[in-house]
Amino acid sequence: MSGNDERDGVALTHLEQPLFDGAGAVKRDLVDYLDAVADRMLPALRGRPLSVIRVLRGQDAFMQKNLPKYTPDWVPRTTLWAESSRRQVTYALCDDRRTLLWFANQRAIEYHPGLAAADEPQHPTHLVLDLDPPEQDDSFALAVQAAHLVRQALADSGLAGAVKTSGAKGVHVFVPLAPGVDAEQAAAAGRALGARAERLDPALATTAFIREDRHGKVFLDSTRAGGATVVSVYSPRVRPGLPVSFPLDWAELDSGTPGDFTIRTALERLGDADPWAELMPEPQPLPEDLVEEGRAIPIARVQAMHEGKRRARARRQAEGG
Repeated sequence: MSGNDERDGVALTHLEQPLFDGAGAVKRDLVDYLDAVADRMLPALRGRPLSVIRVLRGQDAFMQKNLPKYTPDWVPRTTLWAESSRRQVTYALCDDRRTLLWFANQRAIEYHPGLAAADEPQHPTHLVLDLDPPEQDDSFALAVQAAHLVRQALADSGLAGAVKTSGAKGVHVFVPLAPGVDAEQAAAAGRALGARAERLDPALATTAFIREDRHGKVFLDSTRAGGATVVSVYSPRVRPGLPVSFPLDWAELDSGTPGDFTIRTALERLGDADPWAELMPEPQPLPEDLVEEGRAIPIARVQAMHEGKRRARARRQAEGG
């Protein structure tokens, strides 16, 4: 089989090269998977500033936000201010199969779109809670238990969400938002939902942003707001075996594991279906009481920064005393 190919006008090269140690796959496997899932993955990418994680041959994985200078003119793009890097960044907009194939040929394995469309950066389309379990053998099972807490907190608030594996050890809960919800409102509601879920079982879940304060509990991360990204549904992950972020019905969440869904098994599981589209509720407005509750909760990253400085001062004083 040739190591080169062409699809949709995109030259595909070195297709027989291994992707990375432990992937158990070559570049052709990545291209074939992304091409097969494109019609279901593109709706989650289209119109959104895209960051990707690439693995070049013999190098470590790295995240790419800014499009390289050699990017073809036909790749859609947008230039936005990136708060994390404090500069203007030209992001790709992966709006079509051709662009997705070009990224696959660039050995882009993970796809992280923004939560808001490029033309409405202050209006996220989804509120996301990222459930991050501790590092232990049953970590995914703990994340699943925490996901059910979040589902209950949503129901108690008159909301509903869809759930997917992160493709790593965690779980993502997505709540589609009605038009007009802004980033501040979504962030506040996320903080409140995290707090409400934590109160349902504080022995299992925590909203503590500082890792040493979590004490083996599942972190309910509500900080994926504003300009944040979340790995796309159906995206592969740079992990052994190439697992993918896969949508599940709430009823089947307890019986799944991240290793069940890889670039080799996900397509058979999908068939002709698109469970992410089928399981996603209709966009919902945020209850005013939820937003107001969240506004009274300190922003986790800011609070953690101040607390980190306080602890550092205390350590210096203790060492000096």
